[in-house]
Amino acid sequence: MRDIISLEPVEELVVERNLIPVALTDETMNERLEKVISRMIEENLDSLVIYCDLEHGGNFEYLTGFVTRFEEGLLVLHKNKDAYLILGNENLNKAPKSRIKAKGIHMPHLSLANQPMDDDKPVVNYFNEAGLTSDMQVGVVGWKLFTSQYGNDKTYFDLPNFLVDGLKEVVGEKNLSNQTGLFINSDTGARVTNNSNEVAHYEFWAQLSSQSMSKGLQKFDVDVSEMEIGDVMQEKGQPRSVVTITATGERFVKANMYPTDKKVTLGDPVSMTVGYKGGLTSRAGYAVEKASQLPKGQEDYLDALAKPYFNAIATWLETIKIGMTGREMYDVIEKVLPQETYGWHLNPGHLFADEEWLSSPIYPNSNIRLKSGMMFQTDIIPSLSGYAGTSCESGILLANKELQKEIKENYPEMYDNFMKRREFIKTQLNIDISEDVLPMTDTVAYYRPFFLDKKQALKRNK
Repeated sequence: MRDIISLEPVEELVVERNLIPVALTDETMNERLEKVISRMIEENLDSLVIYCDLEHGGNFEYLTGFVTRFEEGLLVLHKNKDAYLILGNENLNKAPKSRIKAKGIHMPHLSLANQPMDDDKPVVNYFNEAGLTSDMQVGVVGWKLFTSQYGNDKTYFDLPNFLVDGLKEVVGEKNLSNQTGLFINSDTGARVTNNSNEVAHYEFWAQLSSQSMSKGLQKFDVDVSEMEIGDVMQEKGQPRSVVTITATGERFVKANMYPTDKKVTLGDPVSMTVGYKGGLTSRAGYAVEKASQLPKGQEDYLDALAKPYFNAIATWLETIKIGMTGREMYDVIEKVLPQETYGWHLNPGHLFADEEWLSSPIYPNSNIRLKSGMMFQTDIIPSLSGYAGTSCESGILLANKELQKEIKENYPEMYDNFMKRREFIKTQLNIDISEDVLPMTDTVAYYRPFFLDKKQALKRNK
């Protein structure tokens, strides 16, 4: 591996620009609605009931443009495009703000504890008011894409039980089915591909995660605390998709998952992650400047783990393309980074959107073909006994010539940034990146495994 990958001085790519959010257009929201309605018709569904809470609101937000924060909420969508928003005390006023036209229905059961119960009724009444009847085929949309080989996945419902019971009473159990896949099935889901406006919308957050990580890595030093590092990784008040990690040394002490006042010590294993809606960046390695500072018995960390891992990331970026199957991609990674040796067990790459993990077409024997408009995290997580972890996770977009042309015309600055990132990866890291790949951040594949060495990164040898 030392003949393929080397640790050498590589100056980090920094594309100067003022990051500002890109709103989803009315045209995009209408396109989203049409995609969902089309899939409803394909599944012979009369209506959908789409659930939302703060952590599980992506499918709801896909159509409404907002999440219900500290309350639960429901969107009832009929195939004729009639829509109802069933909301609690502090979200009912959001119904007129919905990106698709929807009538608000007040259901106080969805409010916080001990708040007023005005409009209190039996649960079934709210569903009746939203137009649900016993002769309808109704799809229930939560957030889980159940793929168990045991039982009938269509009968598993990941909504609060009082809501499911109410639905069963109104439409009948036999008329209910889990239809989360209509949104996030990694082959046919409405949300798994994106247009240029959606790409620009998400690229803002993806690049924000990259900038946050860069600031954290620059702050990182011996005797600097996890909280001090985490403090510089907060960007523009934007919503996080995962818990921010700035872990040095032993993790999960007293079950804690958050940055503490623990200070970096020479030789510590390190893990850092930051994610926003639309993108996550993660890095892992050691708090050292050179291999001789690694813990005893781990001095060969680069050759044993970091370099083989980076070779897999480089191979991933060179191999992935539109039209290949998930199984082909999986097999490529298995060949260059065998599971039996390197201990990874999750999907070597997954889709992202508002959520850090949407779903994945990359798994054993997957015949799903990768499509233009899919956004992937380069997420491979090896585990080699006797060593700390390694990570260089970032996001990319698969885009055919048509989508790339659309991006160039509608978002020329973003297109130029994509081209600069591709050029950096090809010329500075010597990775022959696939023509279909547009890097969503400046730091895709830029990996410094020795966190105290701010100059040297892994790269392919020519």
